[in-house]
Amino acid sequence: MTAPMTPAERAVVEALDPDRLVATLAELVRIPSITGTAAEAEALHLLADRYRAAGLEVDLWCEDVDELRATTGFPGSEAPREEAWGLVGTTPGDGLPALVLQGHVDVVPVGDPTAWTHDPFGGVVEGGRLHGRGACDMKAGVAAALAVAEALHATGLPARRRLALHAVVSEEDGGLGAFATLRRGHTGEVAVINEPTGGRLLVANAGALTFRLEVPGRAAHGSTRLEGVSALDGFALVHAALRELEASRNRDLDPLFAGDRLPYALSVGTVHAGDWASTVPDLLVAEGRLGVALGEDPAEARVAFADAVRRAAETDPWLREHPPVITWPGGQFASGRLAPGHPLADEVAEAAEVAGLARPPVAGAPYGSDLRLYAAAGIPTLQFGPGDVRLAHSAHESVALDEMVAVAQALAVLAVRRLGVG
Repeated sequence: MTAPMTPAERAVVEALDPDRLVATLAELVRIPSITGTAAEAEALHLLADRYRAAGLEVDLWCEDVDELRATTGFPGSEAPREEAWGLVGTTPGDGLPALVLQGHVDVVPVGDPTAWTHDPFGGVVEGGRLHGRGACDMKAGVAAALAVAEALHATGLPARRRLALHAVVSEEDGGLGAFATLRRGHTGEVAVINEPTGGRLLVANAGALTFRLEVPGRAAHGSTRLEGVSALDGFALVHAALRELEASRNRDLDPLFAGDRLPYALSVGTVHAGDWASTVPDLLVAEGRLGVALGEDPAEARVAFADAVRRAAETDPWLREHPPVITWPGGQFASGRLAPGHPLADEVAEAAEVAGLARPPVAGAPYGSDLRLYAAAGIPTLQFGPGDVRLAHSAHESVALDEMVAVAQALAVLAVRRLGVG
């Protein structure tokens, strides 16, 4: 049987203002903070003002992007950028924060605007949901973390330990923002990343490596195509080998991925070939992502990919002499996980139950996130936040308001317990 809330927990939960939480999310969604754009900084500056109003000590800084890129362990990036800002708000006091609530403010582009039924940057509330790009992934989680800090501040109850809020950029294309925040020295005893988890506790992430594959051919007039070698035909051969590689890498899965048929997906996202309709294409360039297994060294994943491409090329006379070229630009997500048996999972699950939610089941996610950077820095980390990731990056992105409020209340209970409030 779940224990009732303590007086301190109830005071903080009751101080959490649902209307203000929704208004905060709407304001954040109306900032078109697409990865790499100046609007990322606009979102962080807005949050910095809110952090100060909530009694937090604020560190807002602009990073040297070139220096970051030259730093060992840089996680890669895809979007062009001239600047990167960081933001951390911490409750006053000394010592390592007992809890970090982390979230990213950058969002992916909207795609075809005619596919949306609501203005993607309108922050429209309809049918108990707030609609727009980033509503689910993951400005609802960012707003929920702020609501926790505001509720703690409103009660004025003393806390024996500290809370930190980390708001970062560039999560969508590799994790530059989290990397910079950790490099600056911001850390904590444990971290909860408020990504959309659909009522689950995600204690592990698969990794994802962005690849670029150049398949050569030999140009010829289309009417005499047998005089040339089509790069498209060569890619078809390589692509079949990559499908076999994907299948082999998704056998004998970790139990955390029970029910997930393809946690380590190998997907080709773009293909470009040829420059004239009646010319045999002499080059095909394909870009995509390679899933990285839990605990797998990304270097080993790259080797497996290269071996599959090499073996395919060796079966073809042209490719044997003109092998495809592989490079690894863009985001490079290693896998990451919370150590099995770590108490953080139970702490978050119990806080959710106390706040009236069903006890969230533990699972793993097939996509990369900032979790692996925090885990690599020695900070026990999991993901728990409002929203359904299946709506993320889609033209139907939205978040249920009642779910966002309930998750914020659960995070408030967790904060009271970890901070020793009251």
